[in-house]
Amino acid sequence: MPRRTLLLLTAALLAATITGCADGTTSSQAAAHGSGTGRQVSDDPQQTLHLAEQLLIKKCMEKRGYEYWVEERPPADGASRFPYVVDDPAWAARHGYGTDLYSERQREALRDPNQRYYRSMPADRAPELVSALNGPQAQGLSARLPNGIQVTHSDRGCVAEAERTLYKDLPAWFRATRVTDSLGGMRVTMVLTDKRYRAAVKPWARCMKAKGHPYPTPAEARAAATRPVKQWPHAEEVRLASAEAACAGSGDLPAVAKSLDTAYRAELRRRYPGPTADLDRLRREALPRARSIVARGD
Repeated sequence: MPRRTLLLLTAALLAATITGCADGTTSSQAAAHGSGTGRQVSDDPQQTLHLAEQLLIKKCMEKRGYEYWVEERPPADGASRFPYVVDDPAWAARHGYGTDLYSERQREALRDPNQRYYRSMPADRAPELVSALNGPQAQGLSARLPNGIQVTHSDRGCVAEAERTLYKDLPAWFRATRVTDSLGGMRVTMVLTDKRYRAAVKPWARCMKAKGHPYPTPAEARAAATRPVKQWPHAEEVRLASAEAACAGSGDLPAVAKSLDTAYRAELRRRYPGPTADLDRLRREALPRARSIVARGD
């Protein structure tokens, strides 16, 4: 998905800015600005880990003399929720391809307390704030992705301090998260280029053409509505996405895509066992610490 459309302060804030809500709701961004108080621990391990990391970042930033507002975990946008075909008629009828949610998240970013705080900083202090959060330079942590690209990040700053406190082995956490993130994109590409997926797309395309939408693939239909020269009216976007969902429901494209996604996920885990196993282990070991942090309200 597209990233870094604004200068944002954390990875969580970045994602919250550019992804849409799956259900159309917005995050309660000011929920944790006050002093630390105990919170109810979620049944969702990923939510608990995210909240614990945010609380640790907040505590670290306040120790350094800055304010920080806990950011909600960003929900999936339309592209990440439906990477192969929109197959939920109710969602399509409400959101189309999700450009309405994308626009709302952009508006929400302008109201975000961390962003407002950053923009209120004197010009000579703003870089210090970013450095306190993300570290002074992208050095200390590195990972080589499966495509050969090497990515780096600072091992200093409050983000690194929070991750080190939560996951203990910060270099292993950095490598595991960066590599496994890249595997998600690889998996989608493998599905989209698989001959079985392409074969299942053909009946879908015939159905779409019969409805007056001659797009050869779901990706091309989505691109027409979400990346046009002139923005489409929302009703027109909804009409196209609804046709896509109806045609998906009349064939086996969603089932084929799901089966291939599962198979390629397992294949990539076999091909890259170290990072995926490390990620599972680090999350599992961090979860008791995260629950304690959330319960205390650190």
